[in-house]
Formats: sequence, C-alpha cells, structure tokens
Amino acid sequence: MARLADYFVVVGYDFDKRASSESQGQILQRFPEKDWEDNPFPQGIELFCQPSGWQLLSERKPPTFFVAVLTDINSERHYCACFTFWESVGDLQTQKSQPREAVEDEDHGIVQPTQLFAPKSLVLVSRLDHTEVFRNCLSLMYTVHIDHLNVQLETLIGNLLTCIIPIAGGSQRTITLGAGDRQVIQTPVNDSLPVSGCSVALLFRQLGILNVLYLFCAALTEQKILFLSSSYQRLSDACRGILSILFPLKYSFTYVPILPGKLLEVLSSPTPFIIGVNSFFRSETQELLDVIIADLDGGTVTVPECVHVSLLPEPLLHQTKTVLSMVMDPELQYADHAFPPTSIQSSALKIQDKEIRAVFLWLFAQLFQGYRWCLHIIRIHPEPVIRFHKAAFLGQGSMTEDDFLNKVLDGMAFAGFVSERGPPYRATDLFDDLMANDMERIKMEEGHPCKILKHIKELAEHLFKNENPYPSVAMHKIQKPTEGSHLRIHQKIFPSLDEVAVQFRIDHAASSQKSAPPVVKPEKKCLVLSGPPIAAMVDRNGSALANSARRLEVVRNCITYIFENKLLEAKKLLPAVLRALKSRVARQCLTQELNLHAQQNRAVLDDLQFDYIVRMMNCTLQDCSHMDEHGIAAALLPLVTVFCRKLGAGITQFAYSCVQEHSVWMNMQFWEAMFYSDVQNHIRALYIEENESCDQQDNGEQMPGGKSALEIAAVQRRLWPTLCKEKQLELVQKEESTVFSQAIHYANRMSYLLLPLDTSKNRLLNRSGLGDVESVSNSYVTNSIAGSMAESYDTESGFEDAEGSDVANTVVRFINRFVDKVCTESGVTNEHLKTLHTNIPDIVQMHIETLEAVHRESKRLPPIQKPKLLRPSLLVGEELVMEGLRVNLMSDGRDEATGGVSGGLALLPAEGAIFLTTYRLIFKGTPTDPLVGEQVVTRSFPIASLTKEKKISFPAQMEPYFGEGLQLRSCTFQLMKIAFDEEVSSDLVELFRKHLHKLRYPQQVQGTFAFTVGQSAKTLVETKSKEKNQSLKTLSKNLMKNAKKTIGRQYVTRKKYTPPTWETRSGAQFATDEDDISISEEPDQSSLTLSSTIKSSDRQTMSNVVERACCRDYQRLGLGTLSNSLTRSKNEPFRISTVNRMYTVCRSYPGLLIVPQSIQDPTIQRISRCYRHNRFPVVCWRNSRTKAVLLRSAGLHGKGVAGFFKSPNAPTAGPSQTDSTSLEQEKYLQAIIKSMPSYSEATGRNTLSGFSSAQMSSSVSVIGHRARVISLSQPRATVKARKSPRGKWGSIRVNNRMSSYNPDIGTRLAAKDIPPPQANGGPSETHFLRQQRAYLYIIGDKSQLKGTKQDPFQQWEVVPIEVFDIRQVKNSFKKLMKACVPSSVSNESNMTFYRCLEDSEWLCLLHKVLQVSVLVVELLDSSSSVMVSLEEGWDITTQVVSLVQLLSDPYYRTMEGFRLLVEKEWLSFGHRFSHRGAQTLASQSSGFTPVFLQFLDCVHQIHLQFPMEFEFSQYYLKFLAYHYVSNRFRTFLLDCDCERIELGVMYEEKGERKNQTVYKSVWDYIDKLNKKTPIFFNYMFSPEDGEVLKPYSHISNLKLWDFYTYETLSEGPSYDWELVHGRYEQPDESDRQDTASQKSQRKIVWPCYDNRSKVEPDAITKLLQELQSLEVELGLVSEKWKDTWDKIKATQRTETKLESRHSLFSPLLLSSNLSHQRRTQGMYLQESVGSSINLLESENIATSTPSGSMASGRRSTSTLYSQFQTSESEHRSLEGVLYKKGAILKPWKPRWFVLDKTKHQLRYYESKIDKDCKGVIDLAEVESIIQGTPSMGAPKNIDEKAFFDLKTTKRFYNFCAPDSHNAQLWIDSIQSCLSDA
Repeated sequence: MARLADYFVVVGYDFDKRASSESQGQILQRFPEKDWEDNPFPQGIELFCQPSGWQLLSERKPPTFFVAVLTDINSERHYCACFTFWESVGDLQTQKSQPREAVEDEDHGIVQPTQLFAPKSLVLVSRLDHTEVFRNCLSLMYTVHIDHLNVQLETLIGNLLTCIIPIAGGSQRTITLGAGDRQVIQTPVNDSLPVSGCSVALLFRQLGILNVLYLFCAALTEQKILFLSSSYQRLSDACRGILSILFPLKYSFTYVPILPGKLLEVLSSPTPFIIGVNSFFRSETQELLDVIIADLDGGTVTVPECVHVSLLPEPLLHQTKTVLSMVMDPELQYADHAFPPTSIQSSALKIQDKEIRAVFLWLFAQLFQGYRWCLHIIRIHPEPVIRFHKAAFLGQGSMTEDDFLNKVLDGMAFAGFVSERGPPYRATDLFDDLMANDMERIKMEEGHPCKILKHIKELAEHLFKNENPYPSVAMHKIQKPTEGSHLRIHQKIFPSLDEVAVQFRIDHAASSQKSAPPVVKPEKKCLVLSGPPIAAMVDRNGSALANSARRLEVVRNCITYIFENKLLEAKKLLPAVLRALKSRVARQCLTQELNLHAQQNRAVLDDLQFDYIVRMMNCTLQDCSHMDEHGIAAALLPLVTVFCRKLGAGITQFAYSCVQEHSVWMNMQFWEAMFYSDVQNHIRALYIEENESCDQQDNGEQMPGGKSALEIAAVQRRLWPTLCKEKQLELVQKEESTVFSQAIHYANRMSYLLLPLDTSKNRLLNRSGLGDVESVSNSYVTNSIAGSMAESYDTESGFEDAEGSDVANTVVRFINRFVDKVCTESGVTNEHLKTLHTNIPDIVQMHIETLEAVHRESKRLPPIQKPKLLRPSLLVGEELVMEGLRVNLMSDGRDEATGGVSGGLALLPAEGAIFLTTYRLIFKGTPTDPLVGEQVVTRSFPIASLTKEKKISFPAQMEPYFGEGLQLRSCTFQLMKIAFDEEVSSDLVELFRKHLHKLRYPQQVQGTFAFTVGQSAKTLVETKSKEKNQSLKTLSKNLMKNAKKTIGRQYVTRKKYTPPTWETRSGAQFATDEDDISISEEPDQSSLTLSSTIKSSDRQTMSNVVERACCRDYQRLGLGTLSNSLTRSKNEPFRISTVNRMYTVCRSYPGLLIVPQSIQDPTIQRISRCYRHNRFPVVCWRNSRTKAVLLRSAGLHGKGVAGFFKSPNAPTAGPSQTDSTSLEQEKYLQAIIKSMPSYSEATGRNTLSGFSSAQMSSSVSVIGHRARVISLSQPRATVKARKSPRGKWGSIRVNNRMSSYNPDIGTRLAAKDIPPPQANGGPSETHFLRQQRAYLYIIGDKSQLKGTKQDPFQQWEVVPIEVFDIRQVKNSFKKLMKACVPSSVSNESNMTFYRCLEDSEWLCLLHKVLQVSVLVVELLDSSSSVMVSLEEGWDITTQVVSLVQLLSDPYYRTMEGFRLLVEKEWLSFGHRFSHRGAQTLASQSSGFTPVFLQFLDCVHQIHLQFPMEFEFSQYYLKFLAYHYVSNRFRTFLLDCDCERIELGVMYEEKGERKNQTVYKSVWDYIDKLNKKTPIFFNYMFSPEDGEVLKPYSHISNLKLWDFYTYETLSEGPSYDWELVHGRYEQPDESDRQDTASQKSQRKIVWPCYDNRSKVEPDAITKLLQELQSLEVELGLVSEKWKDTWDKIKATQRTETKLESRHSLFSPLLLSSNLSHQRRTQGMYLQESVGSSINLLESENIATSTPSGSMASGRRSTSTLYSQFQTSESEHRSLEGVLYKKGAILKPWKPRWFVLDKTKHQLRYYESKIDKDCKGVIDLAEVESIIQGTPSMGAPKNIDEKAFFDLKTTKRFYNFCAPDSHNAQLWIDSIQSCLSDA
C-alpha cells in the first residue's frame, strides 16, 4: 500500500524578482508542510512547472497538463503532475510591486499593456505513475475553483493526500475527493512489468521502426539521447516508451523527461542520459557533438559522426524489423495480394502498444537465452550473492566478437539485471516464464514470421492484462469546467488555502491508519527455472570443422603415446597435434584427455614427456583470448599444478612454470570468474553434504541429474526463515570459511602463474595486461598491505609504473587487489581479510624460494638434443664474419611454407643457424616438423640488400626456449624472422647486429663486398679495409687532377653584346658565327684535334673512353666518329664531342657526347648551365629508318624555365646574357631539327630567318615569345611539303591549337582535355600556320612548365606530362614488399594480398612509365625527334629513354645489345646506383629507391607480351634485379663514370680478366655462364627485322613479376650460380643408377621448396643436358650448347626450305605477306627436330610494321606457325627399330619403322627423332610375309627367328628385329593389317 499523492503544491509567479534579468517561480503553498519520513520533499519543483521559464503573457492561455519526473539522491523517481493555468495580474497580487513599477515606468516612459497574465501551477508529487488519475484530480480542483462549486478545496486536497492504494496485485480501488466525483484505480498485476499505456505505440508512430531501434540500441550501449518536441507531455510519453521497451533491463543513468531551460548545461554531462527538451531550445543543442537527437515533431533521429551506435546482431536485427513491421502495418504482407483479406486492420493503440513491447520481450529472450547457466552463486546466506560469467556466455553463444552484446553485458543496466533476477528463489514475472518455458518454441518458430507474430500476440495479451486486469470497468465520474471558462474576463484568483484544515485531515487519517491492522499481502516466491542450457543453442555461424573427428583422434593417440612412453610415435604425431589445436574442439579434447591422466594430485613425468605436455599446453593457450570465453584456460588451470618432473632430491618442477606467458593469466576478470566458479562448486558441495547421505556425496557432482548450485540455493533460501538463529549463524560461518579458504588457494595459484621461473628476467613487469582491473580497491582494511600498495598502483598503466620494484612486490600487489575485490563482494569478514593480506607476502616469498631451487636445477638438466648445425657453401672470396648462431626461422605472412591453406609440407618453422658472411646473411637448418625433418631449409640474401632490421619478441607459447628475435627484410624480397635460441646470449645478438650494420653501411663504397672480396673478415669488420689497386687509383686521381689543370676553368668575361645581323648569321659560316654569340674569350677547343687537346698522359684514358659502350653504340648508329675535326665530313649532322672528356662540363655525363655538327663546344658549356646538374640535351639514339633522334637531358633550372619556355607579359628592355643563352638553346634545337631528313626534304625555313634584327631583338630572345610579323606563305608551303609518314596518334597541345593528331595522347598524358577551337568556329591562328606534327617534341615535367605558351614559328613543341616523384617510388616499393612478403598473417578483409598490391600502386607506376615510353616510340616512328627532359635526368628520364630504345631497336633485345643499353644509359649517363641503393653510410638516410628494378620490371612486362623478340630469358632479368643490389660485382657501384675513374674501377687491366676466379663485372660473369648453360637464353627468340614493339600498358595487361613472390627454400636464391650448380647433377647420376630398374619416373615437386626449373627443366634444356651426358659417357668432347643449338636451327631452316620448295601450294606463302601479329597470343617452340606449334588465338591485334620489312629475303616468323605437321599427328600402330638389308651390294642398316594402319603404310626413318620419311612401303602391294634366314652381312649375335622377309609386287625386303619376340610382333601386326584390308 502507498499514498496516491505525497505532496500538493501551489506554485506561482515570483513578483519580487520580476525586475531581475530572469523571472522565477515560487512555491506559494505546500501540503503537508512537513516532509514525510519515508519520502522527503523534492527540491526544484518550481523550475519544472514552467520548463521554458516563468513569463507574463499579454493573453490568457488555456490550461495545460504534463507530468515531469524528478530523481532524488536515492535514485527514487518522483512523478510531478503539473496543472497550469493563467491568472490576471491584479492589484491584490501586485500591491507591493506595482507602485515601484509604476514609478519606474513613469521614469522610463515605458507604456505598459493594459493587462498581463501570470502562470500558476497546481502540482501533485507522487512515487506512483498514475497520469490519468492525477489529471482528473487536478482538473477537478480547477473546476471547483473556476466554476465556484460549493466544495472546499481544503477538503479535496486533504482527501487526496490521505488516499491509500495498493501498488500492485491486480486489484481495483474506487476513490473520491468529496466533490461528487468517482474514480476507479486499477493496479498492475505485477509491479515489475512497466506500465506504458500508449506511449510505446506513439513513439513508433512518431519516429518509425528504424529510428526507434537506433534509440533502443543507443540506450542499451549507454549513449546520450535527447528528445525534442514542442509538447511536454509527448516528451514524457517518449521517455516512458523507451524505458518500457528496455524491460527487463532498467535504465540506471540520468533520466529527465522534461528538462528546464535553466538546466541545459546538464546536456554537457559526460555520463549517459535520456533527456527531453522543448523545441524552443533547439538552437542550443546544435553544438552537442556526442548526443543523439530525436525530433519527435519532425520524426528524425540524428546521430553525430563521432558516435558509433552498435546495432543488434544479425539475424536478430532483421527478424525484429520484420516482426515490428507486421505489428505496425499488418496490411503490408497482403498489399500485393489479388484478394486481400477484408478483416485485416491494425490493432487498437493500447493493444498495439503491448504488441510492440512483446516484440522486444521476445528479442531479449533470444539475446539472454541461457544466461542463468552462466550465473555463479558465491553466497547463499544471509543474502544471495550472484556473479555473471560474461566470457562463458559469449563463448558458448559464439558472440565473442559482437560489439553490441559486449557493450550490453558490460553496462550498468545488465549488472542491475543480474543482481535483481539472479537470485534463484524469488517472485517471477512474464520474462522469467518466457525464458524458462518458451525458448524451445522460439527456436522452432525461427524463420516463420506468422508463427512468431502469433506468439507475440499471446505475449501482448499478458502485458495488456497486467495493466488492465478489469478492462470492462469504466466507472469514472469527474466534473469538468464549463466550456470556455478559462476565457472569462473576470476570474477570481486561486485562493490561499487553509493550512490548518488540510493538516487536520492528514493527521486524522494518519491516526486511523495506525490503529487499523496492516494489510500484508504475502509475496509469492518460487524457484526460478533456468531454461534450456547454452549448449543446446545452435552455433550462429553454422560452421563445422572439417575432419574434426580425425583431428580429435590424432590428439587422443598422441597423448596416449606420451603416457605410455611411446615417445617416438608421439614425436611423429606432435606437429599434427599442434596444428589441430588451432580448433576449439581439439583444445577441449586435450583438456579432457589430460584430466583422465591426472586423477591424483600429482603426475610425475620424465623430461621428454614433460616437454611434450608443456608444448601442447602452450599451443592450446596460445589461441585462447584473454577472456577465455571457451573455458580452455579454466580447464587447464588445475592441470598445470598436477603434471611435474623431478629435477633432483626434493626438487620438483611443475608445468605452471612453463606456461606463464599468456595474456589470460594477466586478466583480473579471468581470475575472478575462476574464483567464483570454484566457490560455487564448494558451496554446492557444502549443502549436499548436509542434506544427503554419504553414498550420495560421491556421486553428487558427477551425476547428470544432480541439483545445480542455483537449485540448491533456492531450497536453502526457502528454508532460511524456518531455521533458528544458531543454525543460520552456523551456515553463514561455513560459507564465509569456504570463501576464505578458496581465497588462500587462489593466492597460491596466482603466485604460481605470475611469478616467472627466473625472477631476474622480471618479464612480468612489461605485461600491460596485468593492470586491466576494472574496479578500484574496496577493502575494509585501511592499514593493510593492499591499502598501502594501492596508493601507487595505477589501474590503467598496469605494472609499468613499478619498473624499479622487484617481482615479489609486484605480484603481491596484484594478488592483494584480487583478494580485496572478491572477498569484499563475497562477504568475508575484516579479520579474515587482514589475515589474507598478512599471509600473501609470505606465500609469494615462499614460492620465490622454491622457484630459485627449481631454476637452479633446471639449468643442470642435460640439454635437449638439438640438430647439428649445417654449414653453408660460400663463394670464392666470401668469408664468415661470425660463426653460426643457433636460431629458429619462424614463419611469416606467407603460408606456402607452413603447410597452410595451400597445403604442402610444414617447412617452417625450421631450426638451424644464422651465418653472417662478408657477402650474405644465410640461414640453414631443418624443419622442426619431424615428418619433413630430412629436408634442408635455406634462406639467404645479400647484406647489401637489407632494408630494415628490427627487434621482435616471440611469446613463450611458440617455444619456451626462445630468447630475442629479429626481423630482417631484404629488397630482394626475402624476409627472415629469426628467434635466437636460449643458448645465444644477448651480447652475441648485439654483436651480430653491430657487425650486420657495419657490413650493410660501410663508410665508403670501397668497403662493399665487391671491393673487399677475398680480404680477411676480421680485418674487414674491425678496421678500415685497405684499398686495393692503389697504384691504379693514384694514377687515376692524378690523371684527373692534371687534366683539370690543363684544361683550366673557363673564365667568363662580360663584354658588350652586339646583336649580329641576320644576313651574316644565316650564311654558311655557322661555326665562325659562334664567336660573335660567345661571351667567353677562350678559343674554341672543339676545333682542335684530339691529339692537340689531350696530353700524352691522358691519351690512354681517352682510348679507354672510346672503347666504352657509348662510343661503340654511336658508331653502330652512325652518329659520328672521333676523327680529326679537319677531316670530319661536314655532311654528317652529328659529331662526337670531347668537351666533357675530363668531366668538367657535367660530372654525371660520359666523356664522349653526341651533339649537332654545327654546335661548337663553348656553346655547349654555356647551354649546360641552364639545366640541372649541367645535364644538357644530348643525342642518345637515332631511328635508322626515319632518322629521327632521341635526346635526353635534365629538367631546366628555375631561370631556365622562365627564359626557355615561358612568355613574360612584356619583352625585356634590353639584351642580356639570358637572351644569348636562350638564343643558343634555340640554335641547338634548330640544329637537331636540321639533321632530320624530313626537314631537309621539306621547303620549310629556319625559324630564325626572314626577320629583321629589329623584329628579333624583341621576339626571339625568349623562345616562348609570339612573333609580331606573321607570314603565311612559307608555312603553307611547309604544310604541303611535310606529310606524316605514319601518323596515328596526336601530339599534346597546351594551347588552343587544332591538330591533325588524334588527341588521345593529350588525354593520356597531359591529364587534361584538348581545348575546343575558336569561338567563331574558324581555325585558330596557329591552325593556319601548322596543321601537323612538330619536328621535335620536348617531354617535360608538367609542374615545371606551368604557364607555357607555344610559339607558332618554332618546329618544336613542349609536351607537359605528370611524372611521379622518387618518394612515390620509394613508398610504393615498401608497400609492394609488405604485400608480397608480409611479416604476419592478417585476417582483415582489407589486408588481402590483392588489396595490398593495389594499395602499393606499383603497377600504376609501371603503367605510367610504359605509357610515356610508347608515346615516344610512336613519335620517333613517325619521323619526329623527341627530347626527354624530366627531373634530374638520371631516374625517370633514364627509364623512358632506355625503354624507348628497347622497343624501337631489335639490337637492344639481344644479350649483347641489352648490356650495351644498360652500360650506356644507366652507367655512363650517371644513374645514381650508390645513392638510390643506400650503399654507404652517407646514403643510409635516403633509403632504398628501386628505379632500376622498376625499369627491369617494365622490360619483364614487355617480354611477357612479346616473348619471341628477346634473346635473353626472364631469368636474365631476375639475375640482374638480384645482383644490382647484391654488391657482389662492381658494375652497379658508384654514381657515374667520373667516380669510377677516380677510384680506378672503370678500366681493368686486360690481363686480370683471364682465368679470374672472382669476377668484378656482372657482364663477364654472365658471359661465362652463358657459355656453360642456356639459363639466360630464350628458346623462343625469333625476331622480326626492324620490329617496333608497342606493348599494352593498361594495368589490366600488367602482371606481377614472380621475382617478387618466388622462393626456393631448398637452396636459397639461385642467382649465385656456383652455390647451387651441381647440386642436382650428382644426385641425378646416383638416381639414374639406383632407379635404372624402376619404371616410374615420377618426381614430387614441393611448392616454395624445389627449384622447378632444375627439378623439372623444359624439354629443350633437358635434351641438351641428356646430349651432354651421353657425350661424357661416350668419352667425347662435349660440344657447347650454343653450337648444338645453332646447328639444329640451321638444319631446321634447310629442311623447311626444301619442304616449301616441293609443295605446290602452301599456306606459308599466304601468311608470309601478313602484317606482324602481336605474338604474345602465341608460342613458338623449337625442339631438336625443329618443330613449331601454333597456338594463336582468334584475337590478333595488328601493329604498324612496315611492309618492306620482309624484303630482306629472311622469312617472317609468322610463317613458322603453320610450317609443318608434327609426328604426333601421325597414326602409329606399331613402331620400333628394324635392320633392313639394302639393295644389291648395300649393307644392313638400322632404321626406325612405323606401321600406320590408317594410311596402310610401313614407313621408315633414319632415327626416332627424324621427321623426314626415307621410304614408304605400301601394304596394298604386299604379297606375303614369312620367316627369313640370316644373309651375308646380317647383324651378329641375333637369334635366327628374329629375321623375316616381306615380298611386294615390286621388291623383296629382308628385315631383322632385335629379338624373336619383336619379329613375331611385327609379323602379326602386318598380317593383321593385310587381313583388315
């Protein structure tokens, strides 16, 4: 029973504070005046009566009513029903304030309105929520007042405040206030169920299903929710609705349905809340960044970006939406029916409200299904103490990763749910019945919406009956005010009530209640059923582990073998067991099996058994999370104190000392759950012993039908009131003692698993997980050890703040916190708690002393036999720096070697040693898996390729004997994750790292392996290496120094510049005119002869320069010779200049350069200053057909850009040096254009001719200036004369000029659309001047050429392109390495291999380089010269010009030509190999940038598309990619030729190259290998003459290079040929002998282990190997493979010619005239018989090849696709060797005979491999076949029965088979053919 209303309050406007800034309300009267003892008066009611503020209005408003909710300090909610009406401000109310206000009004001259209205509120305060009753009561009071009824208000108020009604029980009570009224109050049947009325249904109608679900999830996950509405009652209803659907959870945070405007700062509270605010304050809520705002009026829910709302897990979310839509809109499912039911309509609002609540009740039943099986009852008496095992609930429900459920279970609402509904003996409600009885039904109805809806309606009916036990009763009688009464002009004010009269009635009622007997309704308590267990739940993922039965069998067998001491069998199974333990079922099986062998308190094992058990335990715990949701760690916890081994007399080592480093032991929640579980078991056993006999004791816990702890607790709680005081006290003491004893037990257990075996390591201190404690210390003991230590303990930082403390104090502190928490919650007495805190340090110290003895004895154990270290093979000159350190090579992110998804053998992890040599880092060892332990695992990479080295740690569960670890990553795409063995000390590891760093980054390039090869490793590491070839280096340095002194500096003396006349300049004296332009007074040195320029001491150097690749290639291309300048032909357009012979003009250029014939050296020196690093434009290649040239240079300096390309707004005032330089640059480019035949054939003019000097002085000083006088006649003639030879694509225009080119180039490279023509529709000015391509295109960086304007009179054009930065290449390569060689396995969807490869953008960079290169190729092929002028000229420029030459010139696609290309463009033109490769300490910070590797990858892409155009193989490219970073050779060291000359490594003595064992040049090494093996040769090489390649460059056409992903663990990288050569040859010989009698030739090739090209070579290589082996067996001198190959090809060509000559009509003649097809679609194989196979597809893409390319007499390779019929197409019924007697006087000869039943022929050949038939015997002409006799000259030692004769109509044939059996076989086969015919 409770009071209907606790207080009645009259609140009015406070006129005393009207003058202040903000008006306020005041409590005018309050009844009763004194607070009730059980319910104090809530403060702040006046704020909630007018939430928007107290204001005077100029017009009277109708009365309003709403219910606000106030929460007191005890979290009790008070419902404040506010009835507000407006009264006129009259003289009586304002008699004190009015005079003052009038004076103020007069003073200020303010005109007041005639009448104001002030609000007044009647407020009822109650702890009960009866909104309609409160509305009726306050309305009645207002009616009595406004209509002047003859009823005293004091009587009404007194009756209201003394009305007592029941809280619950389903009863009804009729009340009356004494004004002729009558109301019936129905109390809910069960007060635990919320009363919602229609609030839930209204909320869904206002916001919609999805929005309310968002709010529902937000409230459960403790988010901040704010409701906005202009209606206060709607705010109250919405908040009530949210609370109703949260049932059975109760909201425990701030709950304010109506928040006054003065308290809006509450919205900034950091804690969650549900608050309602009037829409009037909407603007003040806009700045709330973490609040979810629901607008009830607008129907929207706004979730801020920074707020993440976790939604319901699927499929629950979808099911809930579906059922809600069926409830809200039942017509939806029938909307499409042709004949919808007529009776379908929505339920009434009250019914619909309960249906929606029933849906959420059904939802919670599924979310919390089986929750009671995860409750731990740790005390029964005097009050139940319940704890929830969250980890077990999530694990068994397969919801561990669900974010929503995790947050709900961690929330305060669920904690209250457990404490309220956890006790097993209490009153139950609808939710308890649903959980206990209807779960099976819910499970069966899943997926059937109609059945679910039926169930929902049943639940809704129960909810409705709970609120309306008597729905038909409606006997309300309330008198309402007269309609419009509030609008009366003259109304009385609400009177002041008689307080004495009201108080008298209250006192009288109170005294009568005291005399009446109390009404006590007994509470119905019962056992709360738990419902079906969680184990009965279906796995939500529906996943079943494959082969789980087989895995479990393996686990059981292995454990059986261990305990039966069959350790050899166990060792074989152990790796499979460790892999099987990845599954949860196998881990549970392991714990069960170990339990069977741990029946006693101690199980003593021997060393090997102990080791195996510990390894399996570690592997089991490794995959357990810190939550231990599956109970694996919980099951192992008692076992780790059972299994042990004897170390000595009285010293035993238990398993817990070897399984400590797992995160689960550091988790406080795990220990709490384990403690509560054990306490529950002991409490259960305690009451079983009391109530059952001894016979039942033993079976109590093991019987399946035994009572659970909750059931026992329910019985005890039922009996508790019947027990006497002594018995109750005894039970409480027993329970408390049980908890206390378990606390001591767990203090010991925790010390076991938290104290490390070697306490000096202090590894526990670094485990941040130890500090993951949610609750602070709540110990009653203030002076205890825990209290003193908790002061310095930081719950967030774990033990990291205790670095200086020892292990003992750290563990003591952790255990103390645990004991404080669990004992306080379990009700342990203060005395016992003090005892615990006193004993814990002693327990820890005692255990430490025990561990010291165990640790000491464990060191004396004989070491486990480890595999013998295998020493690696070393190169000549390679020496060990450090002896091998024993390590384990761990698996990384690649699963190929681990037997993972791709299958195969578990080669990793492997145990062996890491070796550091002067050249490489090598691991060599054997797999730890004994099933593959016989294989040798090798992984190595050059030290120079090391890109990153970092320390890593390996948890002890991987292997308990590991120390430190290192991760070493190489740019050769190798990764080593090594874990050092425990025998390797930390000092050795640091020494290893120190030596590795010294070798990786030497002080100078002379410290690299290429220079120090052969030196002592000790000398190399400890001291500076002595320089070799001192005399040669000294000579080189002196030579350079003397040469520079000889040449001297070119002093620039400024003299007045006089513009020359154009008449003299345009004459033939071009060379002499140079002096007029020159601003240097030095003579023209290039006019001198070579002998006169260079001293005799320099001539040797220059002769070497001439021998370099550049000069050889220049002469091949016909670009000039180094003859005397006096005898040089003036007809040659270019010459070889020696201006840079001593590298004074450009240090990074070669000594000899190709420049235009007409440009003199002083001009070159001046032009070079405009370019970065003086890298001015030089010719590097010329097209032999079009004579167009390819030039390369660096980008221009800033001033060069302004003076060379850009156009200032106004011409310069006068001539300057810049004008002169720009003019010389223009002449330089003009001279290049003049060299082109297309220019000389045309009638075009020189850009500089035809103008007066006055005109040129202002227009030509800068190239970009636009000419003022335009002549249209000569350009038109030029247009007619110049025609595009093969115009296909267009140039890139940066202005509005139209072009005959296809604008595809512009869109491809300029990244911008071609501008439209002029607005008037006519052609632009430049369209008249030039309508076709330029003679010269300058490819420049777009960022450097911004604002460029084109001059229509020049014959060159600037093509701005966007190029990538070197930093992009570096970053892209890092991502590529991580994608191809990941350091660890990632299960994230965005970290898959292809996703990482895409993110690296490596293929995008290749696409850009190839795209630019193809563009340049097409421009060159269309008779336009191209100058590539990008960045510094040594990275992207080098890539582009190299690829252009490779695509355009077939010579560079040969091995000799490719070498020359690399030497010329990369080495001589100064690509910075040392800097980009970070080869020295100085370049370490710059990092590794693989520019050359990118180029090789582009070549690889072209090779894939045109496999028949390259003489070298893909292995050749991989070989270069490996060794350009390996530093084994000197070829790719240093940054330019100048540095190589200075160090004396440019030219070697010719005598050194003979019989050298250590090669200094990679090219010499390749030449040597190429003579021995065809590994570098491409058998498909069959090029077209003059073929220009144009590969596809789209990313879809590019393939990832297998160089990045391929590895062979059997031998390591195969690029150091000496190390792996012969490794397969010797076994082959023995295998041949051993398996000669075996028929099977099958081989097992293991992925990532075997080198497939060696184990399973291609057919041609195998034939060459067999041929060489046969020659060796016969004692013949083996022929070189290349000679053999050339002979076979020559024979094949001859035979092909003969065949084509005999054939009258051959498809070859037709196909020979076809244009070349892209041969990436086909494959051309040449075998020893010269066969070719045509595999062309239907899609052939033609490229532009000149039709005249076939005119050289050489057959096109396209004719080889259909040239012959292979022998495989013949029908061979029988074949073999037969001796045939020749004609008269001819001997017997062996021939290869073929019997063809189809063609009815007997053919014979010279040999089996011969394809040319020597003769044919037509079986139609055979008359007979009989046994023969040997004749003269017949083969000897052959049985006579082996002879047979064949008689035809033309001849008699004598045959001899190898034996009689074969002879009979031939006879029978031939006779069979004859009979068939």
